[in-house]
Amino acid sequence: MEFINFTPHVIVLNNGTVIPRSGSIARVSVRYGEFDANGIADAELVPHFEIPAPREGVIYVVSGLIAHVLKRSDVVSPASTHPDCRRDATGQLISVPGFFRFA
Repeated sequence: MEFINFTPHVIVLNNGTVIPRSGSIARVSVRYGEFDANGIADAELVPHFEIPAPREGVIYVVSGLIAHVLKRSDVVSPASTHPDCRRDATGQLISVPGFFRFA
């Protein structure tokens, strides 16, 4: 399986696998509707980066927010809040046990 990393971070798995940055970063912005009488506006998340079409044997790594917006089976995010993550003495993330997806 080939992983293409569209996050701004090098991803290290607990098993030592390193997934380098691809050089492109997938981002989203927020599109706001009109505010109602109570000061509440509807919002929509809008991707700013086109994730390539699905390809056999390829998984695209993005942030959890973008994975949630896209909901594709070939789009995953690092499981950076999983209890099996490894952290240093200051709590800084060192590695993740794997990935998750919204599909």
